[in-house]
Amino acid sequence: MYVTSHFLISSLAWMTLVSAWAQSPAGVGSESAKAQLKRMQTAEGLEVQLFASEPMVLNPTSLDIDPRGRVWVTEGVNYRQWQAWGKLRSDGDRILILEDNDQNGEADKSTVFYQGNDINSAQGICVLENQIFVACSPDIIVLTDTDGDDKADKKEVLFTGIGGVDHDQGVHGPVIGPGGNLYFNFGNQGSQISHANGSPVTDLMGRTVRADGNPYWGGMAFRCRMDGSKFEVIGHNFRNPFELTVDSFGAVWQSDQADQGAPAARINEVFECGNFGYLDELTGASWIENRLKMAKEIPLRHWHEHDPGVIPALWKIGEGAPKGITVYEGTLLPSQFQNQIIYCDSQEQAVHGLLTEKIGDAEKTVIQNILSSKHPWFRPCDVGTAPDGSLMIADWNDATSAENLMTDQQLDSMSGRIYRIAPLEKTNYTILQASLDSGKRAVQALKSPNASTRYSAWRRLKEMGNKAIPELLALWRSTTPHFRARALHLLGRLKYESNPYLIEAMSDENASVRATAIRIAREQKMRVIDLIKRAVRDSSPAVRRECAIALNHSKSTLAPELWATIAMQYDGKDRFYLEALGIGAQGNEDVFFEAWMNLVKDDWDTPAGRDIIWRSRSKFTPAKLVLFIKDPSIDASEKTRYRRALDFLEGPEKDAALLQLLGE
Repeated sequence: MYVTSHFLISSLAWMTLVSAWAQSPAGVGSESAKAQLKRMQTAEGLEVQLFASEPMVLNPTSLDIDPRGRVWVTEGVNYRQWQAWGKLRSDGDRILILEDNDQNGEADKSTVFYQGNDINSAQGICVLENQIFVACSPDIIVLTDTDGDDKADKKEVLFTGIGGVDHDQGVHGPVIGPGGNLYFNFGNQGSQISHANGSPVTDLMGRTVRADGNPYWGGMAFRCRMDGSKFEVIGHNFRNPFELTVDSFGAVWQSDQADQGAPAARINEVFECGNFGYLDELTGASWIENRLKMAKEIPLRHWHEHDPGVIPALWKIGEGAPKGITVYEGTLLPSQFQNQIIYCDSQEQAVHGLLTEKIGDAEKTVIQNILSSKHPWFRPCDVGTAPDGSLMIADWNDATSAENLMTDQQLDSMSGRIYRIAPLEKTNYTILQASLDSGKRAVQALKSPNASTRYSAWRRLKEMGNKAIPELLALWRSTTPHFRARALHLLGRLKYESNPYLIEAMSDENASVRATAIRIAREQKMRVIDLIKRAVRDSSPAVRRECAIALNHSKSTLAPELWATIAMQYDGKDRFYLEALGIGAQGNEDVFFEAWMNLVKDDWDTPAGRDIIWRSRSKFTPAKLVLFIKDPSIDASEKTRYRRALDFLEGPEKDAALLQLLGE
């Protein structure tokens, strides 16, 4: 009833809104945009500038910034053509290049790079030199400017067949990772994905990528090479993951919108091979369906977080519509925002910094607004970092943030804004384009806070091969951890029988750099076991989590003992650690569990041991769960938890356990 009643209220509110507004009450155009600017609040020490507004740009849906500081924008004028307003621009939506030639923080030139009905309401753009990757269900499109005239000369379809056409829950992204891979995602309407020739995409294990429970459900996050090969599903069972971002350490962060009316929006760290719980893993049922150990709290219930095998949210937003997201690795913004997640929330009308503070030996996560406004039409939907370290914000600019709806339904009254955020004394937008004509200069460009610039530097250094090693080693000795990680993404991929840079990274003082080495070795199918042996007792739980995940489907004879050693260090509190153990055990559940039992011996019936058993999918698990269920000292609520865990097991051992319970 909660969702139904809330949705009806939201629908009635929308109908009222449509009847009340046809366009912004403040009007449209630059003067209206400047008036709206006065109602905005920024974090202390920052200033917001109007970079562009209508009629230069309309309904911006996503943006990216190239090494010259130009802002590339996809528009959504032809948004939801199946609605009453129909198609508003017959020639199709546009990709714009916005330039600030006089460097005053305001765009003074707009170029249409591409226009067509194949990019109507595109929901992602990634600018990589002369290739532009665009996400617009049913396709991921690559547009190439072959002659440098800022016009697309060639169009190629990289992937197709993705559901969610003309829908918010289709394909989003893409973004480039620090190792030269492409990342993107789709919402729960995406359903499946095909190659350009129509053949279904399969993952590295040969499984068809389709949301049918075999094994994937719901929305998914992907990684592949730029040509579409080496395709991986890095996470699944999301609802509407609007965008993901990859930091220099290779960690993936993602916003995810809940069902409309449910206060359960979230930010996730995407554990590779993880299930994120939107649908019931066993049946694909909705979160509102009754089940054992069903949480009372909507945010937990919505994502099945009481079930074993579900990765919990990094941050529970609750009410909200999180969209564009990035990790800020620049130095222009105040220190509290550096190396932190920044995301847009169009419902809450704010751009937030998700800040992790160190308090003694513990960490605390807090939200701080970077930009906010109570103006009813402020709807930030994407954020990117420019080469100078300033932020660019896309504002859809509409009276509603509801999915698949908009208020300004006429082309001549449509609005849209791009904002720039920088310190008060940095209002001039001056970009010194990086040179790549030497290894030293390419390494300097690799330090850029702008992803597009870093990609060009990465590609140039990769082309140089071993000749780039001296310059990369200088970066590898940097005191800045994310600079060392960027160097490692190149040094760690050099062909060695045993890569010395990855081995050296395992002794790095920074845990994120150590975790980077594990990720690189696993992705590259290198000798990851050699690194895990060095890190199996690492002081950082985050590094040990990466080690556990890297053991997923391992064929090494050393893997059971390594996994068991990692499991012995579980503290009984860290759910992320517990789920990493579960991911690592996939494909080896029985031998890993046996190895753990051999280490723990008779000391398995502890709070931590019970958690490991609750999460385990081994054939030995049912008998242990029955012991817990029959134990009179265990609380009834906990017993329900163990009964629910039995649902995820199968085989004669489970049958025997159920018979034992029935006999009781």
